[in-house]
Amino acid sequence: MPNLNGIDATREIRTDSLNRATPVLAMTANAFEEDRQACLAAGMSDHLPKPIDPAVLFETLLKWLDKSPG
Repeated sequence: MPNLNGIDATREIRTDSLNRATPVLAMTANAFEEDRQACLAAGMSDHLPKPIDPAVLFETLLKWLDKSPG
């Protein structure tokens, strides 16, 4: 989405009733607790700080894929 950051893009995604339950994961270098809280408040499902640990990424993906409708 041009001209949108991740938080704004998530807010846009969440306004569409078809995507309210779609998992959205933040993968960002903004790793402070206030950054994490801002992502979650915008509607993101989870927050993964960079550098990404592959084991944590896979664990998080599996967690949210298990919760996905369908």
